[in-house]
Amino acid sequence: MTNQIQQTNYDKTKLKPKIIHLGFGAFHRAHQALYTDELARKTDSDWGYCEINLMRGEQVIQQLNAQQLQYCVLEKGAEGNTARIINSVCEAIFSKSVGAAAVLEKMAEPQIAIVSLTVTEKGYCVDPITGKLDLNNPQIQPDLTQPDNPSSAIGYIVRALALRNARPLPPFSVMSCDNVMENGHIAKSAVLGLAKQLDAELADWIAQNVTFPCTMVDRIVPAANEETLQEIAEILGYYDPCAVACEEFKQWVIEDDFVASRPQWELVGAELVEDVRPFEQMKLRMLNGSHSFLAYLGYFGGYQHISDTMQDADYRQAALKLMLKEQVPTLSMPDGIDLSGYADLLIERFTNPSLKHRTWQIAMDGSQKLPPRLLESISLHLKNHTAFPLLALAVAGWMRYVSGIDENQQPIEVRDP
Repeated sequence: MTNQIQQTNYDKTKLKPKIIHLGFGAFHRAHQALYTDELARKTDSDWGYCEINLMRGEQVIQQLNAQQLQYCVLEKGAEGNTARIINSVCEAIFSKSVGAAAVLEKMAEPQIAIVSLTVTEKGYCVDPITGKLDLNNPQIQPDLTQPDNPSSAIGYIVRALALRNARPLPPFSVMSCDNVMENGHIAKSAVLGLAKQLDAELADWIAQNVTFPCTMVDRIVPAANEETLQEIAEILGYYDPCAVACEEFKQWVIEDDFVASRPQWELVGAELVEDVRPFEQMKLRMLNGSHSFLAYLGYFGGYQHISDTMQDADYRQAALKLMLKEQVPTLSMPDGIDLSGYADLLIERFTNPSLKHRTWQIAMDGSQKLPPRLLESISLHLKNHTAFPLLALAVAGWMRYVSGIDENQQPIEVRDP
């Protein structure tokens, strides 16, 4: 197997921090930041990131600053690996180190055109039933009483927009890059929900001036562990604690609705569209739905990784049948989309032995993940009086999993709100 290193070929000093990103996690490093780096490689783009971690992730911010805001993404393919050196980050901040006021001033800088987020489903603090901001959420409660010293990502966005409105400065777009159906609409509901509680005039200004484009993001990026970091170190010749490994495949579909300017991500493979929803449903139901199925059932089958489940013909056939027989009938896609081919591609991606994507990791936060991945499809089957045995099995797997005891009567470390 071959290993290649792709160094930066542009002058990093040309980049300006025009995008604030909340949540410098593994997925963002291997996805949005990589696309933006690729754009700087291929064009004269000056778009760069200011990365901000709010509640967790102080160490990775310190490590990133210690290595001149540069890190590696290892793309792992069946034939070989490519280590890509990413330089699209201009600044990196941990909120508790500098204080809320400094973070808000950064978000209020005139050149900031986009605030993007990867904060997981929980970070939007919305009630999963109503889709509206949960005012009793422990992250939101402090933001209602101390809006100048926000706690949640939503609180920071609302306060930053209040500063821009007061100064006055142009608004920014709020772009969710989380794996959530209609993520832009959820972000808008949360932001407006908090703003209305604090200042009705501000809420009106946000509603009229701020856009919340929806996105669909796709790339399998397992959480980096020490084994992965050592593998990357052997390729690079030095240790990079901020490095991540991922598959070769990546996809980004973006609703082209930005109030200010934006990078020309379409020049490096992103799809800018009017309506993201069909692509979101396709990905959430076929990829993520089968991922959850394999995570719970695979965990109980004794499989540590998704690629391990793919070595079992029963799991492999069940995942493909789940996609084609129970998820595809629930989708309404634009002409020309080959859903059978997409299912085959997903099985191939799941099978990649180089990716150690843990079933336990995917099993996290199931109560947040199941509605868009499985339950919406089940609702449609119930309405149409059609069968859904594998979708039901996936839900049963989650119910069994959160009971906290595995098949050998050993405790499961359940992480689920």
